[in-house]
Formats: sequence, C-alpha cells, structure tokens
Amino acid sequence: MTHNLLFSTSAELIRVPGDAVVYIKADGNYSTLRLADGGQYVLCLQLGQVERHISDYLSEDDNRFVRIGKSLIVNTEYITYISPSRKRLVLSDCRSFRHELTASHDALKILKDFIELEGQL
Repeated sequence: MTHNLLFSTSAELIRVPGDAVVYIKADGNYSTLRLADGGQYVLCLQLGQVERHISDYLSEDDNRFVRIGKSLIVNTEYITYISPSRKRLVLSDCRSFRHELTASHDALKILKDFIELEGQL
C-alpha cells in the first residue's frame, strides 16, 4: 500500500504518493521535492523538518527514505548507481527518468554500505 505524504502550510497543500518521491534537496530554509514524473515542488521547510514529517507519515519499518549528508534525502528504491570516489549518485526507474546528483564521498560510502547490508541493490 502506498502512503501519501502531505505537506501543508498556510498558503498551500502538497499531497503525493511516497513512491512518487525520488529525492528531496535542501536549499537554505526551503527544500525541493523532486517527483518521478519530473515534477517538483518547493517546500517552505528545512530538510530536517521534511525528514521528521516523512517519518510521521510512514510506518516505522518503511526505511525507503534515507538522509545523505546535510542536503539530501533520497528514495532508496530508485538508487541505480553509487560511486563514492566520483561523488556521484544516480536515481532512476530505468525507464522514464534519470537524476544524477553529487554528494560527499563519506556520505555516499555510508549509503553504499547501507544498501549492501539491506540487499537492495
């Protein structure tokens, strides 16, 4: 069952299925939510607030969203490539979209180890 994520402020409401979210990137006091269909929304929330918000909506055993460093939350279901030495991460459904992101070597090494441990890659 897909759980919807709901982000609401005094001015707007954004409701999206959790599995439609590819990643969320910090931008100062804002965060950009990137969707699988190519859409994106700017949230008036810092990334830490978004992270707590996601955990409120998803069950405790749903660990598909992982924070990478200070500026990125990714949906692990879309990870197709991790290269800590190149500081590159590719998120894709291998059909309709592909996002290449950069992150620190240390953050990607931790993510790579986590994915290998979970057996998801």
